[in-house]
Amino acid sequence: MMKQRVYGVMGISSIMANWNADFSGYPKTTSKGETFGSDKAFKYPMKKMWDENGEKVLYIKSMTTVSDKKNGVNVVPRTLLQRYGQLFNSEDVTDAKKVLTNLFSAIDVKNFGATFAEKGCNIAITGAVQFGQGFNKYADSAPQEQQILSPFRDATASQKTKDGEEAKNSSLGTKIVSDEAHYFYPFSINPNAYKEYVELDVTQGYTQEDYQKFKETVLCAATSFATNAKAGCENEFGLFVETQEEVYLPNLATYIQFEHNNDEKNVIRVQCGDLLQEFATKINAVEIYYNPFTTKLETDISNVKMYHIFTRKEL
Repeated sequence: MMKQRVYGVMGISSIMANWNADFSGYPKTTSKGETFGSDKAFKYPMKKMWDENGEKVLYIKSMTTVSDKKNGVNVVPRTLLQRYGQLFNSEDVTDAKKVLTNLFSAIDVKNFGATFAEKGCNIAITGAVQFGQGFNKYADSAPQEQQILSPFRDATASQKTKDGEEAKNSSLGTKIVSDEAHYFYPFSINPNAYKEYVELDVTQGYTQEDYQKFKETVLCAATSFATNAKAGCENEFGLFVETQEEVYLPNLATYIQFEHNNDEKNVIRVQCGDLLQEFATKINAVEIYYNPFTTKLETDISNVKMYHIFTRKEL
């Protein structure tokens, strides 16, 4: 089991894109109007990337077919038990120890934990990796609404003309994006979260290998996840502070500022040097990843290693 704790911040840029929409289609905001992205919005591209790379991922939508005489054949999402059965070739969940062993072999559960509530087996695992909410730090971010013309006519009753005839024109759709937003997500990794499960002999705990897989994925998952809504979203920043077990650090995203320059590089300021200096003898390493072609990095952290976020070459 890995001994050190890890604290950090991940940055996502969203240019004419919608990183995390609410049910109205607009970028999520708090009651005070602050734009933010949920932890689920960040975890999903990571799960998708792991799934595409052949890793076992339990908590991700997968489809199956169901048929009946009335509705014919339909495509529907699998239930949790069906997804479990697909991954582990059995829907028998009567042996709790075996279920725990299987759950910990899924990479998303190993990182983020799980709630597995099925008849005869109710399990809750608090993940070693915890993400906070990612708040946008670009003050002038604003939503943009675009009308999209469909190539097809909508013949439903609601689309009829005033004369009662069916509409003869193509239907209109709407796409909503942020003109520009920069989200910064705090995260922490506590390997001791799995201590009791190691004692139950259902996992080896959160290992250095698990951490390296997480790190490789979290630095590029947003960039790799290309859908209509996420085109324009990419990883732009990563801070990793590796500490000894007894160190407890606050939300490091509060120590980060973002400044947008129209004609020059954007500026990301990381001002937590005084805080980290208080734990200098108990900090193993500090790394920062960013894109030097688009961003100027300013920090007061001493003994920090800088890397290109895409090539991973040291700067």
